This record gives sequence, C-alpha cells and structure tokens, in this order.
Amino acid sequence: MATQNNSPLPDGLELCGYRIVKKIASGGFSIVYLAYDEDGNAVAIKEYLPSALALRKPGELSSHVSAANMPIFHLGMKCFFEEGRALAKIAHPNVVRVLNFFRANETVYMVMAYESGRTLQDHILHRRDMGVKPLLSEQFIRSIFAQIISGLREVHANKLLHLDLKPANIYLRGTGTPLLLDFGAARQASFNSDMPKRNTMYTPGFAPPELYSKTAGVGPWTDIYGLGASIFACMAGVPPQPWDQRKAHDKMELYLAKLDGMYSPEILGIVGNCLQINPLDRPQSLFELHKALLAPASEVKKDQPPTPPPSMGDRLRSLFSKKDKKSGGPTVIAE
Repeated sequence: MATQNNSPLPDGLELCGYRIVKKIASGGFSIVYLAYDEDGNAVAIKEYLPSALALRKPGELSSHVSAANMPIFHLGMKCFFEEGRALAKIAHPNVVRVLNFFRANETVYMVMAYESGRTLQDHILHRRDMGVKPLLSEQFIRSIFAQIISGLREVHANKLLHLDLKPANIYLRGTGTPLLLDFGAARQASFNSDMPKRNTMYTPGFAPPELYSKTAGVGPWTDIYGLGASIFACMAGVPPQPWDQRKAHDKMELYLAKLDGMYSPEILGIVGNCLQINPLDRPQSLFELHKALLAPASEVKKDQPPTPPPSMGDRLRSLFSKKDKKSGGPTVIAE
C-alpha cells in the first residue's frame, strides 16, 4: 500500500490527562507531539500511526485501516505497546525515558520525557554546510558514541534491539550529552540467529544486509553495524553505501581510505570492522566496541599529506583478533 499523509491530532486536544500542544515530528511509523501533563511538565507523545497502513483525515481522531491491513496493523500496535512497556523499565541517562503508555483512538501512545536540543543529523548537516574540516572531531565522535553505546548496552540487557541506529535517532541535549531515541523499529529479541522476524522499517546506508532479508538472524551485531554507519556519517557527512549497492560493487574500503589524514587509523578501523558484511566479522558485543572507542588513538598529522594507507583488511586484522567462525549465529559475549 502506498504511503499516505496522515493528519495530526488537533492542537489543544485533551488526551488521557495530557494536552497536545503541537506536532513536532512525523515519519512513516508514527507522529510525535509536544504536550503537557496535568502538572504542567512538557512531554513528548509518540502515536502509533503507520502511514502505509492507516489513514486519518483532518478533524478525525481515529484512523481508517482496511480489512486487508488490519492484521499487520494490530501486530505492529501490539509490538509497539509491548516494547513501550519494556522501555519504561530502562532508566539510563543516554536512553530516552518512557514515562507512560496508553491506548486511545484505536491505537497506542508512548509518553516520553521531553528534551531540548537537536539531532546529531542536524548537527552534521549544519557543520557540512559551513564547510568545516574535519566535519566532527574524533574526540567528539568517540565521546558521543561511547555514551550511546553505554545506553544501548542497557537496552540490549533488557532484550531489546534498536534496529534503526542513525544520526537522526541520536539527540544532542543542550548540554551536549547524547540521547538515543526513536525505537519505532525496536524489537524484543532472544539474541539468537533463528529468532522470528517481522517486517522491519530500515534506513538505506545504515541498515546491514540482514535487515534486507526475511530469514537472516538479527542481534547485537545488527545494531553494531548501525553504530559504525552512524560514525561514518559523522566523518563523511553522508551515509555509507547502501547494502544493495555494496552487493553489486562494494566501495566502502575506498570511502574509508579517503578519510585517512583526517581521522586516526584506529577509528577508521573500528568503523570498517562494524561495517563488515558478514556479521561474524563485526565486533560481537557492545563491550568490545566500547573498549575500542575508549582506547588511545595515534595522532593525526594534519600538517603533512597522508601516506598511502594500508588496505582495510590489513588495518582490521591489526586492530581486532580474528573471531571464532563456527557454524551458526554470531557468538554473543556476555556484557
């Protein structure tokens, strides 16, 4: 079904103890509103409203879902509700805080703490437009993603996968500290390669090959690919090459080589390792990736032209020991 344009809830609407102020974001999966609770505290309310399945016209509160789309709409609503309940148990400074969730208007809503700031994607685009080189400093990148990984480890500990990691889903507070948000594609997981899959909304360039498949297993290694893709975007100002293009002609080694001289070999090796096509070749735990990001980096000599870089394969082999490639799904290291 083609994507439809859904009308947001009207400003000023009272909804289960919250007053809607205005729409602040929308996407193919949901609409997000700024609202106030009964005590006058600002909150963000996310409404489950997949535009490919449901249509809401101006002046209406409930959406129209065809009989053919109703089963998948209800499945998505059930998962949204269950994952909101799981997220409500997570209290981490780098993960969006879910305060409440409720049913209304024949759908479900997730209430989150409202934060002022802007997305990492907006920050990247702003600096790219200014022509800043390097786009973001390596120190900034390492600090931001070390904190995001810390939050994501808590998410994984609660048996959730994010599955849509990208700069647009990382929020920078006014203090500069990052916040992982938008769990619209999140999935409860048992962290094994043969877990059941449902259709996933993914973002080209940030999605690993397994998200393009209905049969491939997903796990922490899937989110690790998204982290590597997000770090690459912080360096290059654009997403990595999408999987369907990599499958035809993989240029990621060339793109990473072009960043030599602006970033250390260590962090380029980390990114290249995270973006490996085979999940077995990626870091198998967030602990491993976090440790690599916190390790000292060699100095980047900006006043000299960069020497010809070693191949990406040599760089990766020097940074990470080869993993045990036994049959079956990727090995998960307890965190």
